[in-house]
Order: sequence, then structure tokens, then C-alpha cells
Amino acid sequence: MRYQCGVTDEMPPTTVRVFIALAPPDPAKDELVRELRPVYATHPQVRWNRVEDWHITLAFLGELPVATAALLRRPLAELAATHPAPRLALHGGGTFDERVAWSGIAGDLDGLHGLAAGVRGVVERCGIILESRPLRPHLTLARVRRGDHTSAGEIAARLTEFRGRMWTAERLHLVGGNPGRGAGQIRYRDIAAWPLGTAAGADTPTPPPGTTVPEDGVTPA
Repeated sequence: MRYQCGVTDEMPPTTVRVFIALAPPDPAKDELVRELRPVYATHPQVRWNRVEDWHITLAFLGELPVATAALLRRPLAELAATHPAPRLALHGGGTFDERVAWSGIAGDLDGLHGLAAGVRGVVERCGIILESRPLRPHLTLARVRRGDHTSAGEIAARLTEFRGRMWTAERLHLVGGNPGRGAGQIRYRDIAAWPLGTAAGADTPTPPPGTTVPEDGVTPA
């Protein structure tokens, strides 16, 4: 007789890779996509981030137990409700160490840094240790292979004169992602998202459309 231990590929993960971020709206992303089309065509070898995953990271928390990630929901909801929504724009481009190409951020940077400081305070009060590094607001576009010393700079150069439209960062996003089974990219999903600048419904997260967020804090696949 054969016995099954009950462990299957469908069991939920026990940890989740977590960050807290803002997301540009579709019209702002579409503008940037149009600007990038020539370098999409000339640089197919780089690892382009999926447009639907574009975000501006306020705090990267790394790999956390699912239960720990869930503890962030209420304090982040309260922070979002009391913090004004910053007006931002995608602006120019640059690189990190010739390996990462990004778009810069313009607009209410004081408000953005203030929100990031509030997020950091929430995270630390929940007992989560963050790396001590200054916030450099950006939107990551692509990563290049080791030994490729030109592609990231060429992508960034395409954006030298780019000035995107102003937009309002309407929601604060708590995002989770787990590596897939294989060598593909990590897929990210909102654990929850909260409207910025409204005290009403501060404890009620806004789930992604068409999904239900369970109390364990992980959006179902």
C-alpha cells in the first residue's frame, strides 16, 4: 500500500519576497513604453522588466514569513490614509553599476521621501530590519548580463530628454513575489493596496481587481 504525505506542488508558500511601492498609472507607463520602443528592438538580449510590474520601491524587505508580511497590513493602511498622495512624473534615465537601467522620478520628491520615511518607520516598528541606505527614487527597466558594459548606458541615453506627464500616486502597495518553478522571472502581486490621503476606510485594503486577499496576507494565484 502506498501512502501520500499530503505535500503537493499546490501547497502555499511559507515565505514571500516583500517590498512596498508606488505604481505609475497606465497612461504614464504607455508614454515610457513608446519612448523605449527603439531600444526594445535593438537590445533584445537584456532582461526587461515586465511593464505590468513597473513600480517605485519605497522599501525592500526581502524574504519574509507570510505571517510577518501580514502584520504590515494594518499599520500601512493607517499610514496611507493620513499621507497625501504625491504628484510625480517619470523623468530621464540612468544606470546602476552598468548592470541596471532605470527611469528617474520627478515631481513632489519631498512628499515621496516623507512617505518612504513613514513606511520605514512602520516596517521597523514591526520588528523588520531594513538595510541602511538612502532612497534613490527610480523605476527599474532592465538588467543586463555580466560583461555587457554598454547596454544599460545605451538604454539610459535614450531617456536623456524624456519628460513624462505628471500623475498622482493614488495607492500605497504592499507587494509579494515568490520565485517560480524554474529559471523564469519572479512574478509579483499585490498583497494589498491602500488609497493615499483618505482617512475613510483606513483598515480596508484594496485588493487587485477580481481577486480576494485572505487573512494570511497572500493573494491567491
